[in-house]
Amino acid sequence: MTFEIWIYYVLAVLVLTASPGPSSLLCMTKGVTAGWKIGAYTALGSLTAITSILTLSFTGLGVIIASSEVVFNLIKWVGAGYLIFLGIKSFTSKSTHFESPSPAVTGPSHFASHYMSGFIVGASNPKAIIFFTALFPQFINPSEALFFQYLVFAITFAVLELTWLLFYAYLGSKSSNWVFASGRAEMFNKLTGGVFIGAGTLLSTVNRS
Repeated sequence: MTFEIWIYYVLAVLVLTASPGPSSLLCMTKGVTAGWKIGAYTALGSLTAITSILTLSFTGLGVIIASSEVVFNLIKWVGAGYLIFLGIKSFTSKSTHFESPSPAVTGPSHFASHYMSGFIVGASNPKAIIFFTALFPQFINPSEALFFQYLVFAITFAVLELTWLLFYAYLGSKSSNWVFASGRAEMFNKLTGGVFIGAGTLLSTVNRS
């Protein structure tokens, strides 16, 4: 792998990771409502899922998933359904203000639930499968060591993806003081609920082409 090829790959991944999507929106929302640490756990869950998709695409399994109508639609509808569920839950919330999480609800199981939330949103985005299935063939050199190329591609992607997700979580946490003001929680819930529902609806229209 040449340095020039790696630079092209970095630019392609930078566009993908910097663009706001369901995972970045979820991390930002968690940052606002529960703090940066919870947003970070959510980001790690999403990163785990998307890196798994990257690995599947690199090994060729991503092609099978992307070309299977049943599997593709299953992934798509799970993701769309979960986003719409989060949106309805937020939109119908009766909360009028947010409170900082107490120590009693910050144990391992609490963090795990947010990690899984990020994982589900990251894993159920079929657009990532399409992107990686189309991306890797453009950069892989079959005459060179494939495992080394995989490590370079995976580490590069993981660093950029995690950086952006943590950035969105940080933005959310810094906005919490404004959102925590009395009466603003209801407006925030309506706004994020509508965005999640819209994202889920949009995701349901994705097709393999």
